[in-house]
Amino acid sequence: MLGLQYIKTPPTTYLMQFRGGRLVREGAGLSLFVYAPASTLVAVPVASRRDDFIEPYTTADFQTLTVQGQVTWRIREPRKTAAMLDYSLAPSGKAYVSDGPEKLPERVLSLLRVLIQQGMKRRPLKAALQAGDELGAEALRALAVHPEIAALGLEVLGLAVEAVRPTPETARALEAEARESILKSADEAIFLRRNAAVENERQIRESELETEIAVERKKRTIRETEVETEASIQDKRAQLAQADMRSNIALEDERRQLVTSQAANTRALAEAEAHRVGALMQALEKADPKVIQAFASVGMEPGQLIAQAFGGLAERADKIGELNISPDLLRSLMGGGGGAPARGAAGKA
Repeated sequence: MLGLQYIKTPPTTYLMQFRGGRLVREGAGLSLFVYAPASTLVAVPVASRRDDFIEPYTTADFQTLTVQGQVTWRIREPRKTAAMLDYSLAPSGKAYVSDGPEKLPERVLSLLRVLIQQGMKRRPLKAALQAGDELGAEALRALAVHPEIAALGLEVLGLAVEAVRPTPETARALEAEARESILKSADEAIFLRRNAAVENERQIRESELETEIAVERKKRTIRETEVETEASIQDKRAQLAQADMRSNIALEDERRQLVTSQAANTRALAEAEAHRVGALMQALEKADPKVIQAFASVGMEPGQLIAQAFGGLAERADKIGELNISPDLLRSLMGGGGGAPARGAAGKA
């Protein structure tokens, strides 16, 4: 109505009102009435925004890698931004009169591409594939202090590199190389395992050999001990045999001495007995034989007396003409009876 408009902005929009080339009002989230023919409104969004990027880059060894990520930034100084780019609103107050606000993200992403490419040129392919976080940190530090960013009044809040991908051909080549490296590592592992098995087998055999040597040494020690023990036993046996021999010799000497002593005693007894018998015989030579015979018959058994009687008869057989022996007497003599002889023996001269 007659060019008078009511403008209301959110808190994330910094609104500046110019009239006659002079800034008359500014602030975030302003609401005001504006006379459009005489005023110019500049609305700068100060909310943070996130822009995605995915671009190909060249490494130090001339390989192409695709880097994908996100950058977060915002307008910190709206005056500087409005001075560098045209953020003027149309008379309707709902659109910009130029494409300056649309070019600001492109300028940020362009600076970011340059910084990432500088980091890529310093790295070969394999290093670049593993340097996503390093590339993001380097680009973030460089972007935060870049003169153009400061001139535009911007603030970079964050930068994240989500992926670094090679081309399909390079990926297949890397996969083949990695596969060969893995296979080589597997072969080396198999070789090391077999070598370790051989080494363990050698150690086991050496241990078994050392055990056998120790067993043989033990057996030899046992045999030497047995030989020494046997020799000691033989020595002891020889000593015992010598002691027995000496004991037997001593015993034989004692026996010999005893026999000699007994022989001497027997000889002495025999000489004494012979002397007694000689003396007795000398005494008996002078005695009457009948008296001696009578003395000898003292204490004889009846049979002995009868035998002596028969002996006397035999001595006078030349003087006996006839000798009669009764059966009872003969039976008595043959039966060994100890009684008195039966009658029935008579002799005639």
